[in-house]
Amino acid sequence: MSQERDNKGGKRLPKETGGAPRRRTAGQKSGSPRPKRTGKDLIRHRIFVVATVVAAIIVAAFVLWNIFSAPPDVDTPNITRPPQTTTTVDPETGEEIEVEVPGLSADRKKEFYTFLLVGQDTFGGGNTDTMMLAAYDVPNQTLNVMSLPRDTFVNYNGRKVLLNSVYNRAGGSRDGKGIAALKKEVEEFTGIPVDYHVIVQWEAVGELVNAIDGVEFDVPRRMYYNDLSQGFKIDLQPGMQHLNGEQAMQLIRWRHNSDDSGHILNSGYANGDLGRIQTQQDFMKAIIKKCLRPEVILTNLGEYITIFQKNVVTNLSVSNMTYFAKSAVGGLDMDNVEFITMPWKNAGDGSHVLPVASELLKAVNAGFNPYKEDIRSHELDIVTSIDLPAKSTPSAEPSETPDTEPSESPDASQTPTPTNTPNGDEPVAPPGVTTTPRPSESPKASAAPNPSASAEPSPAPAESQPPATAPPEPTPPPATQPVEEEPLLPPGV
Repeated sequence: MSQERDNKGGKRLPKETGGAPRRRTAGQKSGSPRPKRTGKDLIRHRIFVVATVVAAIIVAAFVLWNIFSAPPDVDTPNITRPPQTTTTVDPETGEEIEVEVPGLSADRKKEFYTFLLVGQDTFGGGNTDTMMLAAYDVPNQTLNVMSLPRDTFVNYNGRKVLLNSVYNRAGGSRDGKGIAALKKEVEEFTGIPVDYHVIVQWEAVGELVNAIDGVEFDVPRRMYYNDLSQGFKIDLQPGMQHLNGEQAMQLIRWRHNSDDSGHILNSGYANGDLGRIQTQQDFMKAIIKKCLRPEVILTNLGEYITIFQKNVVTNLSVSNMTYFAKSAVGGLDMDNVEFITMPWKNAGDGSHVLPVASELLKAVNAGFNPYKEDIRSHELDIVTSIDLPAKSTPSAEPSETPDTEPSESPDASQTPTPTNTPNGDEPVAPPGVTTTPRPSESPKASAAPNPSASAEPSPAPAESQPPATAPPEPTPPPATQPVEEEPLLPPGV
């Protein structure tokens, strides 16, 4: 019976090996299979593996983040600030002599960086219609941005031209000559050295707005413009609303309304392109405010990088961008972000503007100067006036209707008439009058009487020629001063 029980699978006895059963030592694998893991065990194991990998990635990213985010070095030991010329009295001769005072120190503040942000629009022929000078003070976490009006006159190669034309005049994107010339002009009339430039195609703004899932913005007015030739349409209602990328592009491009056929209506900003600048500034604030939230900027970082690489030309390196992103996210507060517009005055033609030297100097020293010492007035190369053709003298009685200025000329509430003195700066001469001729110029000929007109005697009245019908004296044609700058462009071109 016991034999049958053994053959049918009874309890197996250990093999005899010297009379004692073999024992498993510590660390020796058992010949029996491992017990199967339950569903909960598998889940715990997978969570552990994923958590380990994620932790390793975070540690590696943190190490790389700190390695590549070192503060950029913008100190250039060879840079010198322009000397100042002053007048003093020679103690021996008693005569006034000019003395050159050495330039001020070029020592810079710690981790203080300047940028030139340039916006190009394919609808604008490639001109740099949006230009902003920015300064980021990292230790104090302040960001100041100054919009530079595109219709500002500057000195370029001995001529007075508009700021937005410098980029293309110098060669545009070819070999970087355009941006180099534009940076130089900005440096010369503001006194601020530009460390980095960022050229953005405006299409990038729409793509970025879509990437951050839109922006809440208060549209200031009804905007309707229909360009049939380019298939471009703007159609925005006023008021607070959630703008997507396409609507954002409409907002920042709008200058004036049109009818359905594309005929432009006289309904632009009251102060011309300066009103457009204000809207762009307000919208940029809304974008920055949303991007400074870590849950927005970090969750879609790959798409932001793609947009940046496709639409931006810059001399910022990857490590530079990493450093500035690390410094701003979580550190920069919107209360410390300020947008201003370059202090300006009417150029005298109703369409273009000139910098106001005294106010500009205050602004750059308050928030944009990277030097330890203040910038001085002699470091600014500013166009203070432009020569305009004299108005022709009317042969009939003058009309009581004043000349109509272009629809986008600066608002009179913000800019006094050209004969006033805005912001304490020198007055702008009315059209046809030059206040202080340059040394190489003589006073305009229109100031002197016409000898041929004065030498001709007036005809004596006759009975057959009533005085009421006597022909008036011929009015001499106005003498004009050649204008060196480019022809003045109409607003919006």
